Amino acid sequence: MTLVVLAFVLWAFGIWVNMRLASGPAARTRAGKLAVPVIFGVTILVMWELLVRGLGVSMVILPAPTLIAARFATSLPTLWADFAQTFVKGALSGYVMGCGAAVLTAVLIDRSDFLRRGLLPVGNFVAALPIVGTAPILVMWFGFDWQSKAAVVVVMVFFPMLVNTVAGLTQTSAMQRDLMRTYAAGYWQSFFKLRLPAAMPFIFNGLKISSTLALIGAIVAEFFGSPTLGMGFRISTSVGQLSLDMVWAEIVVAALAGTAFYGAVAMIEKAVTFWHPSQRS
Repeated sequence: MTLVVLAFVLWAFGIWVNMRLASGPAARTRAGKLAVPVIFGVTILVMWELLVRGLGVSMVILPAPTLIAARFATSLPTLWADFAQTFVKGALSGYVMGCGAAVLTAVLIDRSDFLRRGLLPVGNFVAALPIVGTAPILVMWFGFDWQSKAAVVVVMVFFPMLVNTVAGLTQTSAMQRDLMRTYAAGYWQSFFKLRLPAAMPFIFNGLKISSTLALIGAIVAEFFGSPTLGMGFRISTSVGQLSLDMVWAEIVVAALAGTAFYGAVAMIEKAVTFWHPSQRS
């Protein structure tokens, strides 16, 4: 019971420290902005550890963070192989193909009212289909290796990316387009010098949304068939073996990979769209 009380005392202290940092002058510094989420995350982990130990929670229900860290450290080769299979082969390849195809399709839609009226409603319909229904079909079509996982990722990221890109290409005003025509600019000159730069914030918004969907799609697809590798395969088999520490270790890998992927896309966005008001300090 002492550990439970200590956990809540630590939680209250961490909240107090974070509130002081967030409302004080340190919040404007780089160190202050980094300290708030770090303190919050450490507080949650320590409170988690104390509550699990104090209440005697079984590892099958919720393992302690120290047990997860120990399993993570002793399973690095397995975790790395699963990461390479799921993220590098399945998620990343499907992400590149799906987002690239969506941008090219958006350009075609921009040039054709027929495609705009016909394809976008179909896209909204397909985007609403549940992944648990489409993933088994794609696994049967493309096999049990990473190709089927990439196909699921393509389906998941294609239409969010398409909708964002189409919306971005319509952001220029009529006056701006008329000005380009007075300079005798053709369609592609106006596209590359005016409309594509104006669409970049929308394109990167789609890329960031798709970066999270890609890893989720690849992991879920592995539940419906995969070789003896992959995060989804390891999670499903470990649950059957009641090895919940391995399940949480895979979740940690997925969380780190997804966060790093999203952060990389956000950094590229900041470099490309430095002129946009959202990127100005």
